[in-house]
Amino acid sequence: MDLNSFPTKGNLILAKNSLALARQGYSLMDRKRNILIRELTTLIDQAKDIQKEIDVTFREAYEALEQANIDLGINSVREAASTVPEETSLSVKYRSIMGTDIPLVRYEKKPVTLTYSLAGTSEALDNARIKFARVKDLTIRLSSVENSCYRLATNIRKTQKRANALKNITIPSYEHLSKTISDALEEKDREEFTRLKVIKRQHA
Repeated sequence: MDLNSFPTKGNLILAKNSLALARQGYSLMDRKRNILIRELTTLIDQAKDIQKEIDVTFREAYEALEQANIDLGINSVREAASTVPEETSLSVKYRSIMGTDIPLVRYEKKPVTLTYSLAGTSEALDNARIKFARVKDLTIRLSSVENSCYRLATNIRKTQKRANALKNITIPSYEHLSKTISDALEEKDREEFTRLKVIKRQHA
């Protein structure tokens, strides 16, 4: 609506309708922002927990790998590592939270099996294989959570920007326009009332 509209009753109705829509829009944006922030907070807590577990598991895995290198030699460990199959079952699906697509990384989780011969290997190598498989699982989960956090944070910024524009610019503008038109109409009504009184006295 043109903020320089003439002060008519029709324009006053339009201004009030626009104001009501702007307030409703702000309420929806505010609610959306709060829901997204709650979801983001939950995911950040999840990411922290997963990261802690990854750090511990990584450390244990590398300790086991170092011991296997000492026990068997780097070349033997490298040869055993080459038998580990490449992960090819990853897929990504999405769920929507208030218009934000959240990725869900899925893959076929299989029991950890040793793909090398037990002859000439060590318990440390087996332990490293199991630990690194666990690191893979955690990394996949963490990548999904962190990507979701990034998308939510981006949408929260956009929502906050729109909410601020409605609260600080659009709503005050329509409030001012409604008051201006209303004041002008009241002044016009007073002038009309005064004019009618003068005419009535003249014809009395």
